[in-house]
Amino acid sequence: MPAVAFVPNSAAPLLELRQLHLRRGASEVFAGLNLALNEERIGLIGHNGAGKTSLLRLLCALEQPHGGQVLSQGQDLHALPQGQPRARRVGMMFQNPDDQIIFPTVEEELALSLQPLGLPRREALARARGFLAERGLGDWAARAVGSLSQGQRQRVCWLALQLAGPRTLLLDEPFASLDLPGRARLADDIAGCAQQVLVSTHVLDPVRDWPRVIWLDAGRVRGDGPGREVCAAYEAAVAQEVAHARAAARAAHHAVRLAA
Repeated sequence: MPAVAFVPNSAAPLLELRQLHLRRGASEVFAGLNLALNEERIGLIGHNGAGKTSLLRLLCALEQPHGGQVLSQGQDLHALPQGQPRARRVGMMFQNPDDQIIFPTVEEELALSLQPLGLPRREALARARGFLAERGLGDWAARAVGSLSQGQRQRVCWLALQLAGPRTLLLDEPFASLDLPGRARLADDIAGCAQQVLVSTHVLDPVRDWPRVIWLDAGRVRGDGPGREVCAAYEAAVAQEVAHARAAARAAHHAVRLAA
């Protein structure tokens, strides 16, 4: 089954968060977060702990909100049945491929992504092999996943997500473990992807020219707009934080010397 192409609809965003609340223990990750996510490419940036991964997990129904709704073109995503109805809408690639990969060979792992479609195992494997062959990776089919590098395992996860073909692809820190050629290849793959793509990243260059980047800060939206503007504002804020920390360290060191 082909991928579900990106089709924007201003009346009903592809994904929407309404008054979203999420808690972890005594900490509130999101407190009434509202976002309409309808652009073809959206970047998520911010410090560790800002809520980027939590947001992605909510968007693909891996985590349940404590209040509010996650909507997929007006339908409550968490109320949809598991399996094909939900899997055809949203899919996620984890930051660590070892948290995602289950099967010992590449073709088996890709075939697993077709499980929600209810295909017989033989047909799913055949589709996986054909998909790899189309991309010049036919020799990867029988390779043991354990023999692959970190970047190669991550590529397997990306290929599996593409083969599954949901309408929206969520990528959590996909550039973090890649070398420069790997980053360039993934950026090119994303550029040519027919679906909506949301990327959480600390590597800003791949999303700098995107139409929309959202800067999360402690569960709140601190910036939301064109990639160049939001990335520049975030970089300026980080530079200011570093300067303040350096000044505080110098002041503390000076105070210790005076006390001595």
